[in-house]
Amino acid sequence: MRRVAIFIVPWAVLLGLMLFLPPPAANAAAQPGTTDLDRILVIVNDDVITESELLERLAQTKKQLVIEKIKVPPDDILRKQLLDRMVLERLELQLAAQTGIHVSDADVDHAFETLAQRNKLSVADFRKAMKASGLDIDAYRAQIRDQIAIQQLLEREINNRVTVSDSEVNNFLENRENRAGMGMTYNLSHILIGIPESASPEAIQAAKKRAEDIHRQLAQGADFAQTAVSYSQGSDALKGGSLGWKKAGELPELFLNALARMSPGNISDVLRGPNGFHILKLNDKRGTTQAATVTQTHVRHILLRPSEIRSVADARRQLLNLRERILNGEDFAALARAHSEDPGSAANGGDLGWVNPGQMVPEFEKAMNALQPNQLSEPVRTSFGLHLIQVLGRRTHDITHERLLDAARQQIHARKADERYEQWARQLRDEAYVEYKEDDLN
Repeated sequence: MRRVAIFIVPWAVLLGLMLFLPPPAANAAAQPGTTDLDRILVIVNDDVITESELLERLAQTKKQLVIEKIKVPPDDILRKQLLDRMVLERLELQLAAQTGIHVSDADVDHAFETLAQRNKLSVADFRKAMKASGLDIDAYRAQIRDQIAIQQLLEREINNRVTVSDSEVNNFLENRENRAGMGMTYNLSHILIGIPESASPEAIQAAKKRAEDIHRQLAQGADFAQTAVSYSQGSDALKGGSLGWKKAGELPELFLNALARMSPGNISDVLRGPNGFHILKLNDKRGTTQAATVTQTHVRHILLRPSEIRSVADARRQLLNLRERILNGEDFAALARAHSEDPGSAANGGDLGWVNPGQMVPEFEKAMNALQPNQLSEPVRTSFGLHLIQVLGRRTHDITHERLLDAARQQIHARKADERYEQWARQLRDEAYVEYKEDDLN
């Protein structure tokens, strides 16, 4: 399973998020009716959030809510939500910098290129389109850099620290309801009213009352997405509370018990969880079928990673040289052991074993699928670096049981990662020095 850990990373998630990130607003500070734009609103450890930053973010978020057809809440409510989100982001970026996370220009360039491709534009045309819309490209790249840094931080602090044991997988599959529900996915929206760790009974009661008041508003016809934007303390609040499609095993038992009694369009009762009170809306649900067989590919590669001292062009030239040596008869495995910078496969001569569809990042898989057995690729760029790929063989394989085990492991991991993130973010916030300069902002 080590090769899965190497290639399945949050880049797809990150890039998906950046597609929906509102681009930096042009001339946000020039909005009429505002004064004293650089006054400090919040002190976050040794950093600050200013009025101009909030106004820019406010303009961005309003545009995005309109695009997503979510009714925009009043400014005072949206300002508070945005400040809470900006405080957490600032804390995450501070921790990323303190712990040595560095996002290179090459990382930003690659993300920018991917965004252009997903918009079906060349990089040059993407830049022209941004300029024509009055958008600041440097500010947009800075936003991409921040998002990559946060994603790398979360990968290290959350994903890489969540483990799923074989016994957890077996116990999960021994439960008949779990096994039957693995084919179900739910499209959910969510409102969270959080409670701090070691909360007093009074604080818990106040949070419960607030959740019940919100539930009452929803029962009376309030729009769920707007209400989530206005009041939810979940990380999904500014997306209207949307969690998107979630597999059953990715959701806590608390949610699944409620969903079992719900039909699409229904809103749950107020649910008490360890981190606060939850309200769910079931937007849709569907069953999925597991394919019994897949075409597996036996593949190996040599990976070179661009760095501050080796450019992308240099890495490409080095791989082309290695490719020429292999075509002239040198042993691929020996060159992989000597040169590949993938610690998971280099010692095995670059061999990744038999891989299933969807197991590799898209750029790697596309190049791999285009190769015939024993054929060598040209250098292929992915978020990991540049690869020289060789396919050794293909076979049709019955993966029913393997897929069941992998699906259970992935779903348990996703659920545990979500739970860990909520605890980690709350602890990060609780341990920081955060001072709101105006009482109505807190």
